[in-house]
Amino acid sequence: MRIDLMAGAGVSFAPMRAAPDPTILLFDSGLGGLTVLDAVRRARPDARYVYAADDAAFPYGRLSEADLVARVLEVMGQLIATHRPDLVVIACNTASTLVLPALRQRFATPFVGVVPPIKPAAETTRSGLVTLLATPGTVARSYTHDLIATYAGSCRVTLVGSQKLATFAEAEMAGTPVDDAALAEEIAPCFVEAEDGRRTDVVCLSCTHYPLLLPRMSRLAPWPVSWIDPAPAIARRVVQLVGPGQHRNVAGEGAVLAIFTAGHALAGPLRQSLALHGIGEVSVDAMPPRMQ
Repeated sequence: MRIDLMAGAGVSFAPMRAAPDPTILLFDSGLGGLTVLDAVRRARPDARYVYAADDAAFPYGRLSEADLVARVLEVMGQLIATHRPDLVVIACNTASTLVLPALRQRFATPFVGVVPPIKPAAETTRSGLVTLLATPGTVARSYTHDLIATYAGSCRVTLVGSQKLATFAEAEMAGTPVDDAALAEEIAPCFVEAEDGRRTDVVCLSCTHYPLLLPRMSRLAPWPVSWIDPAPAIARRVVQLVGPGQHRNVAGEGAVLAIFTAGHALAGPLRQSLALHGIGEVSVDAMPPRMQ
């Protein structure tokens, strides 16, 4: 299976006609896509950005595959109709691996997704011991296993499906971080020591929420590893599609509008965290179907 690691799809797309002032929509179930937003904004600081967090349905892992596809198609239809983006980044591993084909079939807007960074991990490891840290759904999906078979057949890949890390990251952004012991316990299965003394030396961050916790995870790790974040590769793919831009020094350029479908956690600490990611305006736009 041929997989475009930057576009998150089984096929590659030709560059779009370069947009001088593109509108780029980034979409996630919550706050994890902010890590991708940061990378894309660095690459195209002159673009207009809309960040959409479908927090009414967070976490996506609790939805059935059929419900998730229906949910994302419904919400995306409203977002595209309202904001008319030149490009949409699905900054969510779960949505990328399940919904991208349906999105591309329904909408003419180009989409870029994110997949587990197995290929760069296999190229980076020296010990041959690699861990893929993801949500349980991403770990279980055949898409992930196909990636491993295609790009990391010579490696021993440990699959760690975390039930809690995405929620920990959301709490971190909202100013209520979990304690070190809870975080250390959640990442402990990532670190494997073989009988011959080799140790895990690369961890793939296969949920966009996880880099929000990276400084703490690095500090709590039992030994140093390389943490592979897919966000820079996504940013490179975006630039390939929309062009490099002019990088003009215009006051206020690159300002971000954030849209939440519930906004339950939009108190002071979270708004301060959002501001650090360039988000200057926040709105709540409840979108059907309502999640219970």
